[in-house]
Amino acid sequence: MKHAIIPSATTGVSGEHRGAVRVELPVTGMTCASCTATIEKALASLEGIREANINFASQKAFVSYDPGLIGMGQIIKVIKDSGYDVGSEKVTLKIRGMTCASCVSKVEDALKGSPGVIRAEVNLGSESATVEFLPSMTTIESLKKVIGSSGYRAETEPSPAREEDAKEKEYKALLRRFTVAALISLPVIVVSYPTFFPVLKDLDMDTLRLLWMGASLLTVPALVYSGSSFFKGAVAAFRHRAADMNTLIALGTGMAWLFSTVVVLFPELFPENAREPYFDVVSVVIALVVLGQALELRAKGRTSEAIKKLMGLQAKTARVIREGAEIDIPIEEVLVGDTVVVRPGEKIPVDGVLVEGRSSVDESMLTGEPLPAEKQEGDEVIGGTINKTGAFRFRATKVGKDTALAQIIRMVQEAQGSKAPIQKLADTVSGYFVPAVMVIAVSSFVLWYDLGPEPRIILALLGAVTTLIVACPCALGLATPTSLMIGVGKAAENGILIRNGEAIQVASALDTVVLDKTGTITVGKPALTDVIVAPEGDEKEIVRFAAALEKNSEHPLAEAILQGAGTREITPPDPDDFNAIPGYGVEGVVDGKRISLGNRKLMERIGADLDIFEKDSHMLADEGKTPIFVAVDGRAAGVIAVSDPLKDDSIEAIQGLKGLGVDVVMITGDNRRTAEAIAKRVGIGRVLAEVLPEDKAREVRKLQLEGRKVAFVGDGINDAPALARADVGMAIGTGTDVAIEASDITLIKGSLLGIKAAISISKATMKNVRENLFGAFFYNTALVPVAAGILYPIWGITMNPILAGAAMAMSSVTVVSNANRLRFLKLR
Repeated sequence: MKHAIIPSATTGVSGEHRGAVRVELPVTGMTCASCTATIEKALASLEGIREANINFASQKAFVSYDPGLIGMGQIIKVIKDSGYDVGSEKVTLKIRGMTCASCVSKVEDALKGSPGVIRAEVNLGSESATVEFLPSMTTIESLKKVIGSSGYRAETEPSPAREEDAKEKEYKALLRRFTVAALISLPVIVVSYPTFFPVLKDLDMDTLRLLWMGASLLTVPALVYSGSSFFKGAVAAFRHRAADMNTLIALGTGMAWLFSTVVVLFPELFPENAREPYFDVVSVVIALVVLGQALELRAKGRTSEAIKKLMGLQAKTARVIREGAEIDIPIEEVLVGDTVVVRPGEKIPVDGVLVEGRSSVDESMLTGEPLPAEKQEGDEVIGGTINKTGAFRFRATKVGKDTALAQIIRMVQEAQGSKAPIQKLADTVSGYFVPAVMVIAVSSFVLWYDLGPEPRIILALLGAVTTLIVACPCALGLATPTSLMIGVGKAAENGILIRNGEAIQVASALDTVVLDKTGTITVGKPALTDVIVAPEGDEKEIVRFAAALEKNSEHPLAEAILQGAGTREITPPDPDDFNAIPGYGVEGVVDGKRISLGNRKLMERIGADLDIFEKDSHMLADEGKTPIFVAVDGRAAGVIAVSDPLKDDSIEAIQGLKGLGVDVVMITGDNRRTAEAIAKRVGIGRVLAEVLPEDKAREVRKLQLEGRKVAFVGDGINDAPALARADVGMAIGTGTDVAIEASDITLIKGSLLGIKAAISISKATMKNVRENLFGAFFYNTALVPVAAGILYPIWGITMNPILAGAAMAMSSVTVVSNANRLRFLKLR
């Protein structure tokens, strides 16, 4: 699928969308997994929607759509028509410089064409624009820049609305609703059970009926205020021929209140033993469910702590040079090309290139390297890292949502919003769950009424109400996404970026890890160590020939040979007729002589006799060095050795993987003797040597055909096909962008210990998911039949609706709390 490249929101430069655009929409009003199915179904029916995933835990919709076929407004309208809302923000911007109606059209068109803008209205009379936008896609500062690019100037105060504030407001609103319902419940419980209170137990029935009438009126605020969201949600679902958790709670409490009120007003309609009301069920159940929602919201808030920590790395302001003066501005207002000044101890605000000064920078937040990196003119600096010693100036190259840190945050957010394959079961069940519960509730009522003992009407009502209340589709909906959110966040805290939920699920089942040698097991910075020449040969001449050919090579070993020539004060000439032969070596003409430089296969290809170098080349290979042969005019003239030192943690990491029961395989283009020598040093038993770059993916496929779940770990451009071929591709973060793009998991810190950590986190996350799913399924499959009365014929046991409400409220809290245990996972 092709994705459109959306221009940086921080520049306000509009672009032409081609292909699919992916957006993240905050959705409010979802209460259970059935809601996600309703929205996904509604969106999927629209022409132009490529993919729609709704994440119940994060309350967000991730939609890929073709802007040529459908607009953002239509998508949001469908979500709202389904009974939900999109968490957009509105802002009024003061615009300076407008003089006529054409100015209005110009500004409106610019705003409406900006990513994330839902609606824009510009008023010439008030010289203002009212804009409704998605804070996940754009910002107020971005909108100001859009207006600025149209030739006008916009002014406003920064919007105080933040997701954290919104959640805090929602939490306080839930607590207020709970408090009202709880306070109402106290007197209602007293009058509902008069025999337990000395003052009331001797009252006659007429007096009690008056008290019950008061209880009926008293519970109305509990229904209308505390339970308002349930009834609004139920009505919205009904309009769209759907049902969700709101439907169950609204039906259950509504039936209890209606029955109780009718009993009080018209007692003669019911048998004498069926004239007691159940107003306590109404107020107490609403109070318990709302309390559960508040606790659940607070617990879910903790699932996004990893994102908060990453966002906390971002600087708030930047010191830039404008018109020759240093000024402090909000980080959102930094533009590409600005010269930014950084003093000792300050955070670097955005990405850029150092243009003046030098310093050491703490980049541990990205690389995990505890020692500061030395920076001088021409070096890149990364936003969010900390300047340690010197002051310097740099030119901003990436700002806003384009910075490395912003992309990491976005990648983590997208991963947290993705679904794992295991969730499909819960999604499927959730689609039928609420209708099935309603059928069970009706069946329970009919069976109790037809076959139950007296008072049948009471038992039938309680059976139906309890069944409706005890069912908890929320737990099913939260079971997988909450665990994934925390698992992905935990990984990010440890320098591991996981692309999606599927990668976590597959990584948890890995049994084989294939490690590329160069740059993965080794440092990736080889050095020239040995030069052996034929009798009467000249060592400097051999190095000079080799360096001349490597001047035009991009192979990692080329730099080692050139540096070796430099230390020997050898200046290599430019070669003629240069030719690179992938998997073999290079050839060219130097000083009129045909020089061939490469591995044994190249020497065999040109017919060069290597007998005089056999012993030396084997000795070098056995030491873990890579022998490179030099031939002059088709005759072997020398062998030079290059050694790439092992990473400090390679041995420890490989032993750790073995401890997890994972087989480790090394793959390399090196000759077998060198490869086996290195494998022996790090403790790897299986080696795939002399593998051409284009054959790495084929070797991975061979392992998969053995029935293995394979992860491939690499860092180079030629690793991309193997990364894509593997069940899980892991890219070393210090490697090339193309390798990282092709991978499922990125190890930012460049350490092999991240492989074990990634697998450990994946295993713990999937274990937690299964615990949650088991708990959610067990809860519903066990308690729904009990609530319906399945135990009554055997042991005479029925479930109290209040107990059902408490169980329902705590089931979701239990699932989210269990998921939060992942936050305390210890990685050794």
